[in-house]
Amino acid sequence: MSDPDDLVAEIEALEDKLARAKSSITRRFIGQERVVELTLTALLCGGHALLIGLPGLGKTRLVETLSTVMGLDGNRIQFTPDLMPADILGSEVLDTAADGSRAFRFVPGPIFCQLLMADEINRASPRTQSALLQAMQERMVTVAGQDRPLGTPFHVLATQNPIEQEGTYPLPEAQLDRFLVQIDVPYPDRKTERDILLATTGVNEEAATEVFSAADLLAAQTLLRRMPVGDSVVEMILDLVRAFRPEEPGVSSRVAETVAWGPGPRAAQALMLTVRARALLQGRLAPSAEDVLDMARPVLSHRMALNFAARARGDSLAALIDETATGLARSEAAA
Repeated sequence: MSDPDDLVAEIEALEDKLARAKSSITRRFIGQERVVELTLTALLCGGHALLIGLPGLGKTRLVETLSTVMGLDGNRIQFTPDLMPADILGSEVLDTAADGSRAFRFVPGPIFCQLLMADEINRASPRTQSALLQAMQERMVTVAGQDRPLGTPFHVLATQNPIEQEGTYPLPEAQLDRFLVQIDVPYPDRKTERDILLATTGVNEEAATEVFSAADLLAAQTLLRRMPVGDSVVEMILDLVRAFRPEEPGVSSRVAETVAWGPGPRAAQALMLTVRARALLQGRLAPSAEDVLDMARPVLSHRMALNFAARARGDSLAALIDETATGLARSEAAA
């Protein structure tokens, strides 16, 4: 077992490095500190992130900047309705040698990288979207009966247009569950938009600088899992996840009446990791109940759904998560 003093020193060194990485990213992705923090959280936890927002809000720019700052080999796939699974995974081609012999040779697709940007992922058909399922869960793909490992580490940062837009396909629930967090990218406020105008329409633009390497990121992911989590935080995570399962005994009447299906154990695992990452990014050595409340919406919103009656009433899933999480925190504090 490592010395507690050594663990504290390692965490503090990582906090300093993360502060430099965040500063480098925000010089190019201006004013959206919450989005940057959640994206870094996904990478620190070794997970994938789904960025949802209208076109033109800088999602692509953010992922490209992250690739540079985190020192990762990145590829980009522009998802379109005619994209096929082989365009992502790669395929075997028949080569003819100089002596006339023939043999199949595997040509790897763009998924063989460390940071994959799946741009406008919901523009492609569900068949193509499913090509990412095995990769996101197992960090490998099976092509022509052979398992082929992906980059180490391997992360998918997918951008998604609002489903209300034309020409989009909803992501399957199984694939949504494999995204560690859902990150909503809003419009910038007026001051931020002014800063963006001045920073991006001149002769020179801020350049991102490499702060991490792939090995550094892997070490940070290991260190994150060594961070202590108090029993009260663990119990709060379990209470929160189970509070959104409509068939759970003792669930609130509001959840029972509005939720079609709730989050599974992977949601609790995601919360255990993300609360540690949030503590790290804010310069603390251990997570608190406040971290659980803050990460509830990014972790849970894509892992549950409202029933038909709730959608017809215009109920908000985000409001339900915030209301339930806040009520749970108050009841636990009173106890």
